[in-house]
Formats: sequence, C-alpha cells, structure tokens
Amino acid sequence: MFRLSNYFALILCFSFAVSILAQTSEVQKTSDEQLVIPPEKSKPITIPKFTTEPSIDGRIDDEVWKSAAKFKDFIQTEPGINVASSKETIAYMGYDEKHLYIAFMCFDEPDKIRATVAKRDSVGGEDNVAVLLDTFNDQRRAFFLQFNPLGIQADGISTAGGRDIDFSVDIVMESKGLILENGWSVEVKIPFKSLRYQDGEGVLWGVDFIRRIDRLNREQNNWIPKKRGVSELQQLGKITGFTEIKTERTLEIIPSVTLSETGERVEDQTIVPGFSRFINRPVESDLGVSIKYQITPTVTLDAAINPDFAEVEADAPVVRANERFPIFFPERRPFFLEGIDIFRSPLQLVNTRNIANPDVALKLTGKLGKNVFGILGAVDDFPDDDVKAFAGVMRVRRDIGENSNIGFFATQYHRGSQRHNHLVGLDGKIQLDPRTEIDFQLVGTHSRREFYNPDIDDSEYRTGNGFAYRLTYDYTGRNRGLFIGAVGRSRDFRADLGFTRRTNSHGLDFGFRLQTEPKPNNFLIRTTLRNFTGLDIDGSGRLQGFRVSPRLAFDFQDQLEIDFSGGFSVEKLYEDEFGARRNDFQDGAFVGEPERSAKRFFGEAGIEKRFNKRIEVEAEIGFTTNAFDLDFGASERFTRVSPTYLQYLIDLQTNPNLDEPALDPGKGFVLRYELGVDLQPTDPFNIRFSYDRRRLRRNDTDLVAFDSNIFSLRSTYQFTRFIFTRTRIDYETVNGSLNSQLLFGWTPNPGTAFYIGYNDNSFYRGFNDFRNQFDTGFRRDGRTFFIRASYLFRKSF
Repeated sequence: MFRLSNYFALILCFSFAVSILAQTSEVQKTSDEQLVIPPEKSKPITIPKFTTEPSIDGRIDDEVWKSAAKFKDFIQTEPGINVASSKETIAYMGYDEKHLYIAFMCFDEPDKIRATVAKRDSVGGEDNVAVLLDTFNDQRRAFFLQFNPLGIQADGISTAGGRDIDFSVDIVMESKGLILENGWSVEVKIPFKSLRYQDGEGVLWGVDFIRRIDRLNREQNNWIPKKRGVSELQQLGKITGFTEIKTERTLEIIPSVTLSETGERVEDQTIVPGFSRFINRPVESDLGVSIKYQITPTVTLDAAINPDFAEVEADAPVVRANERFPIFFPERRPFFLEGIDIFRSPLQLVNTRNIANPDVALKLTGKLGKNVFGILGAVDDFPDDDVKAFAGVMRVRRDIGENSNIGFFATQYHRGSQRHNHLVGLDGKIQLDPRTEIDFQLVGTHSRREFYNPDIDDSEYRTGNGFAYRLTYDYTGRNRGLFIGAVGRSRDFRADLGFTRRTNSHGLDFGFRLQTEPKPNNFLIRTTLRNFTGLDIDGSGRLQGFRVSPRLAFDFQDQLEIDFSGGFSVEKLYEDEFGARRNDFQDGAFVGEPERSAKRFFGEAGIEKRFNKRIEVEAEIGFTTNAFDLDFGASERFTRVSPTYLQYLIDLQTNPNLDEPALDPGKGFVLRYELGVDLQPTDPFNIRFSYDRRRLRRNDTDLVAFDSNIFSLRSTYQFTRFIFTRTRIDYETVNGSLNSQLLFGWTPNPGTAFYIGYNDNSFYRGFNDFRNQFDTGFRRDGRTFFIRASYLFRKSF
C-alpha cells in the first residue's frame, strides 16, 4: 500500500513552495513596477514605405535605408535582467508593395565574432539576431526569424506558453550578412506572400528585435525590456503603417521525383541450409506533387498527391531495451509540418506520423478574426494488408480576452472494415494574470476494434468508449514558479491519429522552481532549484508510481553549466498490464506473485561547457537502484536472465518440449552515462559525436539484463549556404545494428532541392537469423541509393 507519509511529503513540498512564493510576491511586484518602457518604445512605430528596393548584399549602405524606421538602445535581458547591453545594436525596417525589409547593424570586435557556414535552422549556438513578428497582434503566435553574421537563416513559430521555438516551418526569404571592421550586419527581404498577416489602416503588428552574443555567456539583448516570467508575446512593441501592401493570391506547385535502387539480403537454401545472398532490386521511380494555394493572407490550402515522403534525415537511435511503452518520434515531412502548431495539444491527439504512406492528403489552415482553424484529411495506403485508411482532423480555436482561448477537436480514423475510431474534445486556456494561467482539455473517444482482454488472454472485437483529461495550473514568476497538474486516460481510450504512451492511468503532478537573481558579472551567475513530485494510479485506484525528484543547477561564467538531480520513487507492476490475469481457467502473465513493487533511489550529475567557437562538450552520469528488469529479453545477445528463465534453460536440456515460462520481473541496478562532443574544425565543417550507455544488472541473479551502447557520429560540410554533404553513422550494441548515410544536397529555398544519397543497413557482430548464430564481423542486410529532386514553382495573382 502507498504509505500516508508519502502523501505528507507531497503536501509538505506544496506548502513549502506556496510559502516561498507568497514571501517573494511583494518583492517581485516591486521589481516589476520599476520596469519603465521609454515613450519611444511604448507607442506604435510607423514603418515607412520604401520608394526603391535596397540591394540585399549585407551592407546597409543603400540610400533608402536612411528613410527606414530605426530601432536602437537595446537592453540586456539574459543573463542579466534589463541591464546595460555589452555591445550596441541597431535594427532597421521598411516595406514596399511586395516585401518587408529588415536590417541589423551589430557593433563588435570582428575577431571575436562567432559565425559558421551553418545549415538552415542551426544558427542558435553562435552569434545571431532575430525578429519576432506577431502579424495579427493577438499575442498568441509570432514568426521567429533568425540570422547569423553570414546571413544564414533559421525560421520558426513562437507560441504563447510554448517553451521552445518550433523550427519546423520554412518560409521563402532572402538574406545576406557580412563581417565588417566594426562588427557585422545583415539585410533581409521577406515577401509578404511568405507570411500570414493582417494589413490596412490602423492595423498593428507586434514586434521585437533580439541579438545574441554567444561568447558573453550567451548574452541576449532585446529592443523591448522584459518582465521575466511573462510571455514574450505579451510584451512586444507595436508597429503600424502597412497600408499599401499589394495583396496577392499565391499558388505554389512542387513536383518531386525520386529514383532509387535497393538491395537486400534474402534467404537462399539452394546451396546449403542457412545460406543467404544479397540481391539488387530494379530501379524504382516515385512521382509526386505538393500544392499550396494562399486563398487570402490568412487562409492557406495545401494538397499532396502521391507525395514523396521518404525522409532524408533519419530518426536518432534510442534505447529500446526493457521498454514497455511506445516511443515518440517527431514529424519531419514538409507537408505535415505546415501549420502543425494548430493541431498540437497537450494530450497529443494528433500525431501525423500515424499517416504513414498517404496517396492523397488535403489541409486547410488559417485564421479569420479571432478564430483559428485547421482541417486535415488523408487516404493512407497499406500495401502489405491491401487496405486503405481514411484519416480526418478538424481543429477550431477561438481567442478570448487578452490571452485566453477555447477550442474544439475532432478526429476520425477508419482502416478497412474492422477498425474505426472517433474522437471529440474541448480544450482551453484561461489567463488569470500575465504570469498565471489554467489549461484544460477533455476528450471522449468511441472505437470499434480489437481490445485485449486479460481475463481470457485474447483480443475481442467490440465497441469501446473512453475518455482523457488534463488540467494544469501554472505560475511563472521572475525567479519563482509553481505547477500543479492532473492528467489521465481511461482503459478504453484510443486516439488512433494521436500518440498515447499509456492508458488506464491517472496522475497528479506538482512542481516548483526557485531561482536566485542573475548576476551576469559574477563567477556564479545563477542557481536554480526545481522539484517535481508525481503520483499515478490506475482506474481501479491501484498505485502505479510515485516520484519526488529535485534538481539543482548552477550557471557559471564562460558558458559552464553544472547540475545535480536525484530523488526517490515507487513503482508497481501488475500482471494484467503485461498479459493474462490469473483465474480458475488460466495462469497469469507473471511467475509467482501477480504484483511487483520497488522503492528506488536515483541520481545524476551533468556538465556542459563551451570552450570556444570550435569545441563544446557535455557529459552526464546517473544511476537507479531497484529498477525493474521486465524480463522481456533485449535481443539474442541479451536474453532473459530471471531465475525462472535460467531454470527453464536447465530443464530444457532434459525436456525439449517445455513451453517458455511467463515473465518474472525483478529488481536491478541501472548505470547510465552519456557524452557529447561538438567540434567545428573550420567554419563550414561540423562534427558531432555522442555516446550513450545504459546497463541493467539484476539483483537476484547478478546477470546483465542488457548493456546498451549507442555510438553516433554526425558530420556536415557546407560548401556554400545551399550546398552540403552530410555523413551519419549509428552503431548500437544490443543487436549490433550499424546504420549509415552519405548525403549530398542542394537546397536553395524551401521546396527546391536536389539530393544524392546512400543509406546502408548493416550489422557488426550481430545475430544472423539465416544461420541462427552470431556473426564474427560485418554483415550488410540492406542498402539504398537514391536521387531525389523537387522544384518550387511560385505564381502570384
């Protein structure tokens, strides 16, 4: 049973955090009242219309820039809070009928500037500038456009409440940067047809200009002073004057073609048993087309017919040994990434990777007044099963007040005649004040499909109705924070178009943050204490887990970060979550007791250091006591090591007809350590090496359940901003897989691309299924050579 003392600990942590927050609220209020925004930044700035087009060469020397709106007197907001910036920055903005123009002049010592020939969306780890553009002035969503000193671009979406920028968005724009004797400068030209926006007399946009100086503890300077803890989108300056934009309807057509030749190892027993050979398949071609039509500046229709959705960039390898729940992998395909933030929700009701091989897909997204909407439909092909699936999503959200909203979700998924899933839900956010908000989501599902029944150890085709919910309270202060949440999913909850890690689980979470006032000139800049406490039960009230996990982090000068974390947890396993539930007619999924319980202590320490522009290192080590080995067996190299299974192997020698025994989960010790090294030997050449080891040794047999070592090497050489080669090598020791890729690419803009690539799938000392034994060296099981090309045709009306 879950002890009352653990509930006491939860209440004590909550009371402590609330008392700290109460004691500091007056101090924080006084600090915020001292924040005064200068008059020239608090009133809307009119953006002038250019009479001539500036040359985008990186030099802000065209005569027309003298008439641009000027934004200066930047202030440091990180690590210091609204203190003097170390270097001067000036931003400029103007527009004409078709384009928005932005420029930055960043004063600095040229030999200390950190800039590389990076790939797109990878400039955040060096000197850079950025602009936030809230083109609807709704304080909920803004374009984030970022540029390094060479003009290399990163573009994404910033959302209210979002912790990170979503860089999955790519827009067509032109930029150029130059390093000068007194610093560096960037010029940018953005077609209005690349944006979604409102224009007209009196229309306001939100804006802020940002500069990062990497070597100075990643100092961030903003044009607008900030209240820490308040959403940046609620603190933007205002610009106006966009009265003469020439509204255009834009049609984009991107045809694509892929030529590929694959080879694979197949069984061939015509010579000797266990023999295999490598065969080459005929060259295959795949034609597709994607279409985007901008109906209005705020509404876009996307379509894809037999699209080329093969991924150029593969998923990173992860530890799969001893894992009982599914692992989430992010979407990478361009069609689904467009407007993906509209379909995102805390309960992950839409995971477009469940649409695996669509023949046709349609999507309509946009904003009309205070209403945001998205409609997605696709026909998915499953050639192996000779069936098709029909997927549909509808999402509507209405903005309310300053920064609150309420929304509606609906999805449908039908695969063949035997699998049907319907989902409807409501969600919303209520902002109580700029730092405090309540989020909620409530979902119901109706499914007709196979459901596993542990009482008969088989699946039943039936109707199942389920529900899911999430409710959170979040306070984010200047140096304090508090989070309380409840989340759960019922046993029959199914979201076939979403990502669900676990059903029949209900949890209560609580966390707080305490942080010292940053002192950017001290050796120790800041100290941060975070604590997370969570409790999970199933639908019948059985305890699934309890966890208390504090984390202490230190930020030092010269980009050195050290953190320590640890804690205590309780985990309980029940055999009916793994298979059959024992009764008068069948044995259970576990040998021995039907329940297993473990009390665990865990800890880890990490360090991250950027030495200079060329070298960055990060390392982490951790342990967990009494971690469960679920007795799955990780691979042929790491078979089951429970006492029951070891006895089975002994008995098998005298009785070869024995059935494999049920699971016998047991406690063990986990040791984990990770190492990552980033090297930049030259400005265009980047190398990333990472190593991840996790080993679990059982207590009862003193045998290793698994020892996973993942070695990964990534290297990129940028010949120019648009031409590159990339190499990837991943080796994993649990099954001996060795996967690699060599890729040459030319990507002058989003939509236009040319790739030549080679993918190789091999094993080193892996298990050979054909020979039923381990190989002593390398074995290639598959490879693919491909050429892929697409071209963006863009026409405005």
